[in-house]
Amino acid sequence: MSTTPAMPEEPKPRDNAPLIDTSKMSEGQRAALELTEAARDEAAAKPSLASGLFMGRFDLDAVFPFPEQKAEDRDQGDAFLQQLEKFLKEKVDPDAIDRTGEIPQDVIDELGRMGAFGIKVSPQYGGLGLSQTNYSRAAMLLASYDGNLTALLSAHQSIGGPQPLIMFGTEEQKRKYLPRVAKGEISAFALTESGVGSDPATMETRAEPTPDGKHFVINGEKLWCTNGVKAGVIVVMARTPSVKINGKEKKQITAFIVDMNTPGVEVVTRCRFMGLRALYNGVVHFTDVKVPRENILLAEGKGLKVALSTLNTGRLTLPAACVGMSKKCLQYAKDWAAKRVQWGAPIAKHSAIADKIARMAANTFAMESMTLLAASLVDRDKKADIRLEAAMCKLWGTEMGWQIVDDTMQIRGGRGYETADSLKARGEEPVPIERFMRDCRINTIFEGSSEIMRLFLAREALDPHLKVAGAALNSQLPMGARAKAAMKAGLFYAGWYPRQWIGFGSGAGRLSPPLRKHVRFVARTSRRLARKLFHAMARFGPKLEKQQVLLGRFVDIGTELFAMAATCSRADQLARRGTDDGKEALQLADYFCETARLRIEAKFDGLGNNADSKGYKLAQKVVQKTPAYLRDGIVAG
Repeated sequence: MSTTPAMPEEPKPRDNAPLIDTSKMSEGQRAALELTEAARDEAAAKPSLASGLFMGRFDLDAVFPFPEQKAEDRDQGDAFLQQLEKFLKEKVDPDAIDRTGEIPQDVIDELGRMGAFGIKVSPQYGGLGLSQTNYSRAAMLLASYDGNLTALLSAHQSIGGPQPLIMFGTEEQKRKYLPRVAKGEISAFALTESGVGSDPATMETRAEPTPDGKHFVINGEKLWCTNGVKAGVIVVMARTPSVKINGKEKKQITAFIVDMNTPGVEVVTRCRFMGLRALYNGVVHFTDVKVPRENILLAEGKGLKVALSTLNTGRLTLPAACVGMSKKCLQYAKDWAAKRVQWGAPIAKHSAIADKIARMAANTFAMESMTLLAASLVDRDKKADIRLEAAMCKLWGTEMGWQIVDDTMQIRGGRGYETADSLKARGEEPVPIERFMRDCRINTIFEGSSEIMRLFLAREALDPHLKVAGAALNSQLPMGARAKAAMKAGLFYAGWYPRQWIGFGSGAGRLSPPLRKHVRFVARTSRRLARKLFHAMARFGPKLEKQQVLLGRFVDIGTELFAMAATCSRADQLARRGTDDGKEALQLADYFCETARLRIEAKFDGLGNNADSKGYKLAQKVVQKTPAYLRDGIVAG
């Protein structure tokens, strides 16, 4: 039973009333916002744990007890993972793959035979039919060994053909394509263009219907299409003819399934990167590519919904991969710190190194707890609204993963910076931290950069408030409508705001004693976060959406609270087993929460004590005209 009292019912927005005032935006800003807003999923009937944190609702029942993977499901995962691990050790040389920039075809073929390309695809379509949790475990295992294989399989399954087909494909589409991609035919996802990253309104790839309406003809070019170089089938996002709604033109983006052997499809170049040197990423050009109408995913004009919904679940692969890499880094770091002697003692005994190892261990445990929790939500309900949880896992996991690999390199010193091949040539253990670092750096950029993740989370955090008060602040609406909305908002906040100052039972008494204070902190701080967010809305009004750095602090606080809740719940689950590992889990969680609380307090302090406006003004001046002393003395050009 939930310990949190029911909240006042939120007023429903007026039919077709825009939640965000776009009257003062440029045409480009307005088009981008309206297109993205139209593609957003409506929030689930029951708010998620993550969304509730921004409204002062901490629902312990949403995370406690920590979801235990069923024995049968775990056994199925173990059988595949044991086979995969054996294959990696015996047949895959990750340093050779990095050195040559190629994954041997026999490796790809064997992965196809064992079902690694169809982990989540139902057996009726030729896949393994494993759970999201087992898929996450596979990503952890792969990333602990080779980032290139992780990227190949992740881009194929998480955002390539399988996931969109599973979510939105018709039965005919599933029967035609899922057996192909499950058995090893590589797939890809084509969204990005040279001028289009996170702004789909400027998409230039077009798909025009033929006169008989039975086909579409695609023309355009897609950039950074991961797996595109080797793909047999890809999902392509393209602009289709606009439609008029209430006399206003509405841009349409549609998702098409495209066979790469279709006339007019050409991979014009393969892109090369700092890390993931065997990434089969390329530029794909479309010239009069004729695609049948039945290859549309979901519906015409619903392409952005396909992309956003696919990414919501697909994003979980990256934090899972960061868990695997971080565990391997921790292993390398602790082993080295235990045997490397400086000033008469192993460096693990020196507090500066001990501090790093403690943070690495605690953050890795937290990262895995968040990821497994989010994965379990998908397994419990395939239609679960995990957009915030997945985004938080991706944002927090990739940033912490980068910090962990950086700390590992620092601990190993020159041996961290040196390549594995060079270490081997000198007779030392070929520890690949240098490769890990190069491969890992893309994670905070892939599938939504950290900056975009913060904006996405901020939009979702503000959504309940926009539904309550957005119409009252929207200058595009008639005064009568705004006044009516203001009255409804006033009634809501009259009940909601006082509750953010009153403490109710958090349910912390159900957890192990060392964790109770941290769960109470999460509940208390959730209300504080909600108050501060409300104050910011009152201060900035519609201009709050421009305060991206400020909103980022709110997002970071909410994300840390989610991490604390997941970590405490999992540690409690492990502690109840009565083993030594369970006792250590309590220590990890306690230390993690103490450090998270320090980060949270720093973010709260930054809400009112910052130099954001000065920094913004300075940046504009530097961009317009860099001072001479910042450009003199360097090689010109």
